[in-house]
Amino acid sequence: MAEKTYDSKDIVVLEGLDAVRLRPGMYIGTTGAKGMHHLLWEIVDNAIDEISNGYGDTITITLNTDGSATVEDNGRGIPVDMHPTLHKSGVEVVYTTLHAGGKFNNSNYKFSGGLHGVGASVTNALSAWCRVVVYKNGKEYEINFHSYKDDDGKMHSGVPVAPLKEIGKTTKTGTRVTFLPDSEMFGDLTFVYETIARRAKELAFLNKGLRIAIKDERSGEEDTFHYEGGIADFVNYLVEGKTKYFAKPVFFHAEENNFDLEVAFTYTDGYTENSFSFVNNIPTIEGGTHETGFRSAFTKVMNDYARSNNFLKEKEPNFFGEDFREGITVVLNIKMNNVQFEGQTKTKLGNPEAKTSVELLTIRELTKFLADKKNASIAEVIINKAKGAAKTREAAKKAKELTRAKNNAENFNLVGKLAAASSRNAKQNELFIVEGDSAGGSAKQGRDRRTQAILPLRGKPLNAEKKRIDQVLANEEIRTIISALNTGIGEDLDLESLRYHKVIILSDADQDGAHIRAILLTFFYRYMRELITNGHVFIGLPPLYKVSKRDFVEYVYSDSELPDAIARAGKGYELQRYKGLGEMNPDQLWDTTMDPDKRLLLKVSIEDAAEAEKMVTTWMGDDIEARKEYISLHANFDREDDFYKNYKTK
Repeated sequence: MAEKTYDSKDIVVLEGLDAVRLRPGMYIGTTGAKGMHHLLWEIVDNAIDEISNGYGDTITITLNTDGSATVEDNGRGIPVDMHPTLHKSGVEVVYTTLHAGGKFNNSNYKFSGGLHGVGASVTNALSAWCRVVVYKNGKEYEINFHSYKDDDGKMHSGVPVAPLKEIGKTTKTGTRVTFLPDSEMFGDLTFVYETIARRAKELAFLNKGLRIAIKDERSGEEDTFHYEGGIADFVNYLVEGKTKYFAKPVFFHAEENNFDLEVAFTYTDGYTENSFSFVNNIPTIEGGTHETGFRSAFTKVMNDYARSNNFLKEKEPNFFGEDFREGITVVLNIKMNNVQFEGQTKTKLGNPEAKTSVELLTIRELTKFLADKKNASIAEVIINKAKGAAKTREAAKKAKELTRAKNNAENFNLVGKLAAASSRNAKQNELFIVEGDSAGGSAKQGRDRRTQAILPLRGKPLNAEKKRIDQVLANEEIRTIISALNTGIGEDLDLESLRYHKVIILSDADQDGAHIRAILLTFFYRYMRELITNGHVFIGLPPLYKVSKRDFVEYVYSDSELPDAIARAGKGYELQRYKGLGEMNPDQLWDTTMDPDKRLLLKVSIEDAAEAEKMVTTWMGDDIEARKEYISLHANFDREDDFYKNYKTK
């Protein structure tokens, strides 16, 4: 075979925005629903940056009937004058040049969520067309961009139709951007109103005084979010339906050396810590150095207070940090320069200086708060809560030791229950948590024994919501899951020890199955959250129906797909409705639900930590009326909804 030459002519230079279209995952993560919504967030973030730096107070998001979206703000407006070296208007530079923007120094933006200057240009590159209108200096300006293929089939991304032009006079200031995501990149995906409304609400909480309106021209839905209390209102929202120990959240705000810190917290009768942190309006669902700094400072200040006020005697040991955090709901909101993210989802703050700044400011402000005698009752509540948590911690320690001692399958009753995978490669291995012995038997026979393990549940696990950790560990079904996964739980959780990188919940498509799913997800969320945030938890989708006629067999996974399957089968078909997994023989279960080449899985993720918290509390808490209201508003008994369509995977 002749050696292939490799010359300079083989080096491809991607001009302008073409690199974005060739490798969209580098810029927006995925060309699925999350990536498409990311285009919108890039434009919204630009508007938020204006407002959080003191320019303007209103953002309007409109979902248009043609599938496009419009974002308008009343900030200063993108610069319209000519760039000194590129000889294009500032608007054209921002929308056509990667790594171009006003956020690389601190002269125009003290803080910014946009880190790399690729936001607006990436949205333009991945849109069929984009229209930008700027209101500035008493004038209205417009520029249009489009993506197209030339006669040779070469793609040109985000190209200006004409230079920026003045189109009228105005008294407004700000920017209005309308764009249509390119169907070549995103297929038939559409903007989801609820997804956008959730993020809009969060942004309104994080930016006190911001008014953010959203309107869906397709359905007529609309909302406006505006919170004068900022993150204190956020905390109140998060603990709705729970028993609160304070009349209003504790709040403090401090700023030093271009570092801005806001903290709000309260306590409820729950048993877990619920922390929500943000950096420059970006959710840090994996935490990071800012959370570490806050926890360290909180523990120090509260222990110092407890000792100096005789809540702790001389010979008594200090409380642990986790004792003070039992039942806390806290929102930590910081703004800083030169943000560095790390972690699986790039939402973990890595800046070491953030730990120091948060620690120093929290010690200062919390000490000042506790020194005020009128806050003594709040301090006493926190310390009494910690006393109870310390006793529970000792009981949990014994329960954990018991669990660890039984962690070996030969010593614990996993034998005959867990059918382990023969492979020792955790990255390839999957654990199916299956409802019932009957389905478990079919799954054990039908599985790929090399990489797939089966753990049948013989009863409903404990609802971990509002249960102490020692009570959770006393439940046999929960202990079995912990032992099978081998990671430990809570603050002891170690993902390096995870035996199965896919944990798949497989339950019947009925009410009991949905309840078991909710119980397991609640347990993972409360005590093994890193499994979710690192992408290890999935929901298996068994078929609802089997349509057959002679040689024709088709499995149907949603009610809306059934008519088409029946039409393909024709007259004389037979229809079987699967009431449970146990009705399938091993071959059917493999073909429909377990075969990696054919099955459908839903990946469980936390897109919005605050809404996840609200959902778990509503689903599994004690407020029956709130649960009824949620079900009546959101229940969808057919799987063919936006979630099923946009997020199903192999």
